[in-house]
Amino acid sequence: MSAGPLSDSVQKDARLLADVAAIARVEAIPSILDVCCRVTGMGFAAVARVTEDRWIACAVRDEIDFGLGVGGELPVRTTLCDEVRDTREVIVFDHAAEDPRYATHHTPLTYGLQSYISMPIIRADGSFFGTLCAIDPRPHRVSKPETIQTFELFAALIAAQLDADERLARSQADLVDERTAAELRDQFIAVLGHDLRNPLAAIQAGTEMLKREDLDPRAAKVVDQMRVSALRMGRLINDVLDFARGRLGGGLPLNAQTGVQLGHTLEQVVGELRSAQGGRAIRTDFALARPVACDPDRIGQLLSNLLANALTHGSPDGEVRVRAVSDADGFELSVTNQGAPISPSARADLFKPFKRLGPGQVREGLGLGLYIASQIAAAHGGVLEVASDSAETRFTFRMPA
Repeated sequence: MSAGPLSDSVQKDARLLADVAAIARVEAIPSILDVCCRVTGMGFAAVARVTEDRWIACAVRDEIDFGLGVGGELPVRTTLCDEVRDTREVIVFDHAAEDPRYATHHTPLTYGLQSYISMPIIRADGSFFGTLCAIDPRPHRVSKPETIQTFELFAALIAAQLDADERLARSQADLVDERTAAELRDQFIAVLGHDLRNPLAAIQAGTEMLKREDLDPRAAKVVDQMRVSALRMGRLINDVLDFARGRLGGGLPLNAQTGVQLGHTLEQVVGELRSAQGGRAIRTDFALARPVACDPDRIGQLLSNLLANALTHGSPDGEVRVRAVSDADGFELSVTNQGAPISPSARADLFKPFKRLGPGQVREGLGLGLYIASQIAAAHGGVLEVASDSAETRFTFRMPA
């Protein structure tokens, strides 16, 4: 007599496990969670499958040791996501202790939260999948319209990908409705290109203005840290924007010019990163005998990504070398650093998007920098290669004349 209910329970568990696996197949999820944490300043972000009686973590970024991994569960009634499931409306607060509604609410009290945002993920058929949420034990200003819009767009992108994955499983040829995909693409690019870049530009301008003031050493150090963070955020936004354009918008755009003198562009990139890294040893060797036909901004971006990668993953006390040559054969740019070699297995996937290093190794950013650099190289008709051994790691971009 109990076989029927048991079978229903097993089937329900299987469907939930399939939902967790579907989220794991969405390559952009680590990037989305990374951006959510960076935009808000919060330390924990997750995609959760939420039903009437279950709350399951499908993907997690945890920088606050919240202690919940993929597949982990919370009692659904203790979560605000349960209320999001009922109302299908975003719940967000900046400082629970100062919010009349949430100061005594059981969820922030149970989990020690001060800042919180939970955005519903709604499938195309109108069904509720779960939430894209972020939490932190410290207060953060997350109720800004641009932040809510970013979470709303990311939730829509996740829902669209889940729908596409389901249609693929059914062997349907029309994976994504063209108009919906185009609208989501345009919204995604608009959010990154406008709603995130404009506030970032204001922060960068403010830090430059503060640097000219007579600050005490502690304040000057804080301003320098803000400037470095703003530069990193700018590179992150550029990489995600380029990825969106390349994968969703039809290729990486170039503004190709003839007769480009690249010396100033390359020196400027090296100077910015040298300053941001506290005067790290970066040696340059430029022999630019001939002008180059290229997009100078993109070549600068390629160097910036390669140099940032070398400074991050190379030996902290080792010298980084940048070499550029332009002659009758073409243009060659290389970045070399000391440190542990890249394994052959890691090299095979090095230029793929959203790739991470092995267990126990830390990689800053989204895993897009080297991918974007390789796409810039390809757009110029060139090639980006890597050679790595115990002595050094060298990335080399070659472009024929």
